Amino acid sequence: MALPGVYRPQADTELLAHALAAERVRPGTEILEIGTGTGALALSAASRGAHVTAVDVSWRAVTTARLNALHRRLPLRVLHGDFTTRTNARRYDLVLANPPYVPAPNGWLPSRGPARAWDAGPDGRLVIDRICASAPALLYPGGILLMVHSAMCDPDSTLKRLEQAGLAGRTTARALVPWGPVLRGRRAWLQSQGLADVGEDQEELVIIRAEAL
Repeated sequence: MALPGVYRPQADTELLAHALAAERVRPGTEILEIGTGTGALALSAASRGAHVTAVDVSWRAVTTARLNALHRRLPLRVLHGDFTTRTNARRYDLVLANPPYVPAPNGWLPSRGPARAWDAGPDGRLVIDRICASAPALLYPGGILLMVHSAMCDPDSTLKRLEQAGLAGRTTARALVPWGPVLRGRRAWLQSQGLADVGEDQEELVIIRAEAL
């Protein structure tokens, strides 16, 4: 279930779910999900016995994830707020992130409304870059970051930033999906910014997997 305005699982969620399924998750594995939305990925990990903490800036998303955890009778710690402040210097074996990554004309993150789930500044990297910078403090040595975002956001830049932060990263999966209504509504702007070609109607999603050294 999802309360109105909460980001529902879509193609990026599915791609990240496949990446999560390939990881060694055992009972007691400590996992953090950044931007949990409905809690679908967090609950998938919890069903494998992991100890999962899920964070979201939306109260509706937090409520949705908690209700879904109750419905599935799975233990899930769901926190409201920014991931950098709510984690309280804790470390994890695995961090999952499906952050806002859609390029938007505004140079700031929305403070309310459903657009918080996707708008991420002119290059789509306002949250991605924060996750890259924070990853070393969030992961145990040998811990894994799994993050999904659009190829519009320059995956090479993500890998470079992770390397600079002390993580060994690579792109492990790619998928082409049709543009949704948000991208279609910004077609002219995206083209003017050099982020899309004329006639382009598919978005490439990527999975970045990085290990803390």
